[in-house]
Amino acid sequence: MFQKSHFNHQKYVICMFSKSRAKYIQQLSQKKHRNQSGVFVVEGHKSILEFIQSGHMPKELYVVKNSLFKDHDAWVVDSSQMKSLSHLKTPSNALAVFSIPYKSSPSNTDFILALDGIQDPGNMGTIIRLCDWFGITELVCSKDTVDCYNPKVVRATMGSLARIEVCYVDLNHWLSEQKDHMIVGASMEGQSIYETSIPKRAILVVGNEGQGLSALVSDQLHKEVSIPQYGKAESLNAAMATGILIGEIRRSQTIQI
Repeated sequence: MFQKSHFNHQKYVICMFSKSRAKYIQQLSQKKHRNQSGVFVVEGHKSILEFIQSGHMPKELYVVKNSLFKDHDAWVVDSSQMKSLSHLKTPSNALAVFSIPYKSSPSNTDFILALDGIQDPGNMGTIIRLCDWFGITELVCSKDTVDCYNPKVVRATMGSLARIEVCYVDLNHWLSEQKDHMIVGASMEGQSIYETSIPKRAILVVGNEGQGLSALVSDQLHKEVSIPQYGKAESLNAAMATGILIGEIRRSQTIQI
């Protein structure tokens, strides 16, 4: 079925295209199929390279050019075949299938970001990029937060997901066990982030885009913080607000050192 070829010490397989394989990869856009298979899809040369450089090896790699990756087995497909594999309207030139990393429980780091019911894949992806930018290597999420391996989330992370461990937990129970951290919640009614002090060992909790923090999680908070409003916009995008809050907390923590 496959014919192997070599280009610059790379192994490529020019394949007789399988419709069943295309269907399988298309099904990975659904969470239940990702969970059953234990894999997810990454599209685009740059994003795939970010995963490889972070130590994640692809289980399957499809390319339309035989010079995109060095020292990795790949299956060469034409543009129409890539379109049948891709989850995008306009497919990229590379697609890879990676194993979902196993993470049993969150680590006890100093500063932790937790998400309570974030639903928008774009927000989730941007928040993962923010974690990568601000040096937060682990993200704790309630079980009703959007799946980080959703294709739209993966694309929005622009490869940052490769460096961030995402843990899904019973958030209320997990917060109740955190005795060494100040638990800080993002809230419109909270104290201005610019007028409050957040210790190094803290957990910032950001809630759902429309409903905010759940009642059970709110009961766990030691402090609520907000971003002062100077204009007339009704609200801030959840990811944008998260970026402002983390940036200010990181700034204040630097001053405390």
